[in-house]
Amino acid sequence: DCAPHNDGARTNSPPRLRYYFRCGAEIERDPLAGDMSVDTVGLTLMHGSSKHKIEISAVQEGCEPTLQDMATVIAQVTGVPQQLQKLIFKGKSLKEMEQPLSVLGVKNGCKIMMIGKKNSPEEEAELKKLKELEKSTDQLSHKLEEINAELTGIQNGFLAQDLQSAALSKLEKKVKSTSEQCMKFLEQIDAMSLPDDFSDCRHKRKSLVKNVQNYLAQCDVIETNISQQLEKLQSKNLTLAD
Repeated sequence: DCAPHNDGARTNSPPRLRYYFRCGAEIERDPLAGDMSVDTVGLTLMHGSSKHKIEISAVQEGCEPTLQDMATVIAQVTGVPQQLQKLIFKGKSLKEMEQPLSVLGVKNGCKIMMIGKKNSPEEEAELKKLKELEKSTDQLSHKLEEINAELTGIQNGFLAQDLQSAALSKLEKKVKSTSEQCMKFLEQIDAMSLPDDFSDCRHKRKSLVKNVQNYLAQCDVIETNISQQLEKLQSKNLTLAD
């Protein structure tokens, strides 16, 4: 399955597309650019009747390409999502995505077989809807960070005591509004009817639901902290009044 990797002297053939990874961060390199001092793993990918030459490299010293890096490149080259890829090397299925290729025995000149197919146009359309929802839910995370930062400032005494009650009430309204948005997103996601064979969509939906539920949990925690802060403030005011 492995052979010395040699491009050979070929004329009138287009340069091969190379992908480099800096500790997991992908960098696409101009194939016409000069050589870089990198550890490159050149592989032959067999996918059905197709054969692809791919190269995966780690640019930063101390980092090696992982199986995850390879799966990302394969998805870009073939259009098959990572979740639908079954990667086989020397008759064994590769599953440990965080493992360096060298640990798995995958080296320069090796052949990798991939079993999997692209999503249908219908699934791609549903996947697009889910990705759009995902972008919208990402805004919830930013809102919660802002609310938490304001609350922390109040807890640390960065706001005059006579202004704290009104500020906390506003934050409470923001949290409840964010919580309501989370519920609406969950209703939208739940309303999507996905066939059993839309595995990529189902994986995305499951991940999306998990994220939104996490945001809801954060809302509950922040709301509890606001209530506790209001109780402390009321207690101080009563003490001062006495």
